[in-house]
Amino acid sequence: MNLKDQFEQLCFPFTKNNDFIDSLWKEIEIKYTEKGRHYHNLLHLENMFQEIEVVKNRISNFTALSFSLFYHDIVYNATSKSNEEKSALTAEARLTDLHLHTDDIKLISSQILATKYHQKSEDEDTNYLLDADLSILGKDLESYLAYTKMIRKEYSIYPDLLYKPGRKKVLKHFLELTSIFKTEYFKEKYEAKARENIARELQLL
Repeated sequence: MNLKDQFEQLCFPFTKNNDFIDSLWKEIEIKYTEKGRHYHNLLHLENMFQEIEVVKNRISNFTALSFSLFYHDIVYNATSKSNEEKSALTAEARLTDLHLHTDDIKLISSQILATKYHQKSEDEDTNYLLDADLSILGKDLESYLAYTKMIRKEYSIYPDLLYKPGRKKVLKHFLELTSIFKTEYFKEKYEAKARENIARELQLL
C-alpha cells in the first residue's frame, strides 16, 4: 500500500469527508517534497513504515503511532531549532479538525516532540517510533554513506567549517549512549552496525 492510501485508511474511521482527507494528504505531500529535502522526504516515511510494520503486533496504539510518523517531520528547516515543536503543533491542529480523541492527540504530540532529543521514553510505542526514525544508522555501509550525503545536502547552507564540528558532535553523542536504539528488537537488528557506520563517518570527517 502506498503512503497516500495508507494515510486515507488511517483517516477513514474519523471522517467520511474525502475532500478533507485529500487536503490533509496534499499538505503532507507538499511539505515532504519541498526543495532542499534530500533525506527528510516521503522516502524517509516509507522506510519508517516498513520498519514499523514488522513490529506492528508489539505496538499498543498503532493508529496514534502512524499519525506521529506522518507528521513528525512535516516542518523541516535545517536552520531551525524548533522543527519538532512546529511539527507537533501542526499535527495537533490537523488532528483536532479530524476529531481524534484528545488523549490520542496529546500522545501524538509527545511522540513527535520525542524525536527532538531521542531519549528513551516510558512509552514503548514512542521508543519504536524513535528507533524507526534512526534505523538508517544501522543499514549497510553503502546506504549509510548515501544518507550522510543527503544530510550534508540538507545542510548545504553551512560551510564544512561549521558543518563538520556540528556533525561530529551529533555522532559522538550517539556513540556515548549506552544504546542508540531503545527497543530490544531494533537494538538486536541495528545497534552493532550503527556503531560501526558512525565510527566510519567520524573517520571520514
